[in-house]
Amino acid sequence: MVLPASFPSASAESALERPMFIRQLDTPALLIDLDVMERNLKRAADYARAHDLRLRPHTKTHKIPALARVQLDLGAAGITVAKVGEAEVMLAADPPDLLVAYPIIGRGKLERLVAVARRARVTVMLDSVHVARQLSDAAREGQVEFGVLAEMDVGLGRTGVTPGDELVELILGLLRFPYLSYEGIGFYPGHIKSLDNDGLEQVAELDRLLEATLERLRREGLSPRIVSGGSTPTLYHSHRIRGLTEIRPGTYIFNDRNTWLAGACKPEDCAASILVTVVSTARPGQVIVDGGSKTFSSDRLTPTPEVSFGYVVEAPGAVFTRMNEEHGFLDVRRAGVELAVGDRLRIIPNHICTAMNLHERVYGVRGDRVEVVWEVAGRGKLQ
Repeated sequence: MVLPASFPSASAESALERPMFIRQLDTPALLIDLDVMERNLKRAADYARAHDLRLRPHTKTHKIPALARVQLDLGAAGITVAKVGEAEVMLAADPPDLLVAYPIIGRGKLERLVAVARRARVTVMLDSVHVARQLSDAAREGQVEFGVLAEMDVGLGRTGVTPGDELVELILGLLRFPYLSYEGIGFYPGHIKSLDNDGLEQVAELDRLLEATLERLRREGLSPRIVSGGSTPTLYHSHRIRGLTEIRPGTYIFNDRNTWLAGACKPEDCAASILVTVVSTARPGQVIVDGGSKTFSSDRLTPTPEVSFGYVVEAPGAVFTRMNEEHGFLDVRRAGVELAVGDRLRIIPNHICTAMNLHERVYGVRGDRVEVVWEVAGRGKLQ
């Protein structure tokens, strides 16, 4: 799979009129290795196809309509977002199907969601009759129909009702509302953060839980058409979760340090890095780079207690110990290389999704050449 040479929306992307190279970029700059990204996208698309799974990727990671369009062209059945603002932005990708994997509350948001539903099929994942009632009322006023997925909690303890009686009661409640079409059930296995023996046992436990849940729903005459779940850490183990029909990975397009340390990818599968410049070596054993909390995600490492905010590609022994807004502190006592003011480094962030949200634009690169500049159209779309 090769990205097109130019993209249809000049407002979101800019094809370069003259050659540009990484060395010409000012820092900090978020780089996307196009070769790695394309490989990640193709692998996931091939996997979903081989296991007869609908792929409805979450756009929370890239936040760029042109990349959502690439995912759709590779065979994705639709795309996933969390907020109405993200749904509005992603209409530029012309998705046939759009899942809002978040309960939508409030008249203003619902009126905007109705407008989105006039341009694409919209399904909402929710866990309460209260949300369903508001959604149904908005659909009736706007003369549209929403699909709905009943969300259950499978271990994360965030949103979703308990499997069993609560899930049955929720689905029966959904069926009472006009302008809502019960499509199935959804969940997010975000509690599975690593693929060691414990993590694989959690996958097996999820398989057993889902099997029991689907059997109960069949007995109640509530068999779901769609069983939507999945995450990037569990992506390539999705076929082990019997009954699953749809997966919604997000981070897989770029991967990040947490994905790598979880065992869900290899270092060479990390497509995104942030280019920074060393601006100070005044303190022995430490360098300061021109990217801090306004450049990198403040997320800690999830599989380990180590305090570090990224992996320094050119100095693997360096430790990214702390951040101010514009300053990144690197402990270089065991860096293995001598660093000087003006040196440029690439750092793989712990969590790429939140890092993307901090940047106005990102640079698609191949080798040392910049091929495309993307505006991050979905950044800051919190409502």
